[in-house]
Amino acid sequence: MDLTKLSLRNHCNYMKTQTLKIVQIGNSRGVRLPAAWISRYHLGDHVIAEAHSEGLWLRPAPDAGALSWEATAQAMAAETRAHGDEFADLNSVATDGLDSLDR
Repeated sequence: MDLTKLSLRNHCNYMKTQTLKIVQIGNSRGVRLPAAWISRYHLGDHVIAEAHSEGLWLRPAPDAGALSWEATAQAMAAETRAHGDEFADLNSVATDGLDSLDR
């Protein structure tokens, strides 16, 4: 299989190829990513590395500071308890008389 054609087909010809040097980092080895790539792909301190038959893929790691669905629901409930329900006045639409119309 010609990976060049696969790459062009899957990435709409916008991928830029660049040769990166593997460097010594302590007792390990690593690759330095160009700053433009880090900015463009919103890479933080961590990335997810996936090994595929086509090669290695890097993608941004989820934000460690982001709330889970459960934590988000708990934070919203605490906010409602502290400041009241900002949508409570919307209950008044139930008495706008439209429910009595014959349909």
